[in-house]
Order: sequence, then C-alpha cells, then structure tokens
Amino acid sequence: MNNYLFFRSGADVLTSVGQKLGPGDWLLIDQARINAFAQASEDFQWIHVDPDRAAHGPFGKTIAHGFLSLSLVAPLLGALLRFEHLAMSLNYGCEKVRFPAPVPVDTRLRAYGEVIKAERIAPTPDTVQATIRVTIEIEKGTKPACVADSVSRFYFDPSIKGSGGIAGSGRSEG
Repeated sequence: MNNYLFFRSGADVLTSVGQKLGPGDWLLIDQARINAFAQASEDFQWIHVDPDRAAHGPFGKTIAHGFLSLSLVAPLLGALLRFEHLAMSLNYGCEKVRFPAPVPVDTRLRAYGEVIKAERIAPTPDTVQATIRVTIEIEKGTKPACVADSVSRFYFDPSIKGSGGIAGSGRSEG
C-alpha cells in the first residue's frame, strides 16, 4: 500500500482537500466473493452466478455485481487512511456513483482517492465531514470498475490515545 493520509484532528482533514491517496493493495474478486455477495444482496442474475451460462454471454465469464464494487469503497478507502485521536467514523453516503466497466471474475481491484471537499460539522466534539472521490481500478483495465464520491464523518477526541484506521481488515493479495 502507498500514499495513505494520516489525520490527527478535524483541522488535518480540512487542510487535506486536493490531496491524493493510494494506490492501495490489490484485492482478488473471485467467484466465491461474487456468490457471497449474491447471497447477501439476493441478486442471483446469471451473469454473476452461473459460470457456464455466462461463458456464452456478453463478457465470456461471470462478472461482479456493480454494487459489490461499491461495497468495497469503504474497506479499500479505509486502508488508505490512518488516524490518531479518532473517536468514531461514520459512512454518511455517496454523492455520485458510476460503474464505468464490468469486473470479470478472477481479476484484481485496488483503490485510489482524492479528498475533494471537507467541512466542519461541529467544533465540540471535533467533527468534520469529508468527501473523497474513490476510484476502484481494475488490474490491466482501461476503465475503472467504480468511481464514487464517498462522504464520511470523522469525530476526533484528543483524549483518545493511539492510532489506527477505519473499515477494512488490512488483507490484500499483493
């Protein structure tokens, strides 16, 4: 993983507009992950879960759900952020989401980001909202799998000692 951002306070977030982060580590999208997402989302369209039928379809193999790519925004972005004194973070939503390219089974994804907006929500506790444009790249692809303007709220408390990140297990395949 490269180029993560480190925030110790809301002021750090506010001054980060324009900062780029990433790329992160690669994450394999295999059929087991696609099937698990189909179970969770109850979306069993053949293009995602039937390799035999998909082999004769428009992509020649199964593809990941677009919303699977979107669901990876939080952990892939979380791997690019580090915090000290963070009491809590909340996923506040997305302002814009696009799926420019399908994700074929057994390909790898990674994320880049750019802080495009930040604003103070409250001085006490030290609360800010940041919008980070997350681009999920497909290995050897010409277009990204997903581009999402992810909105997060960060609550800082200087009495909290230690550092860490948000969402994501920190696992990668490479």
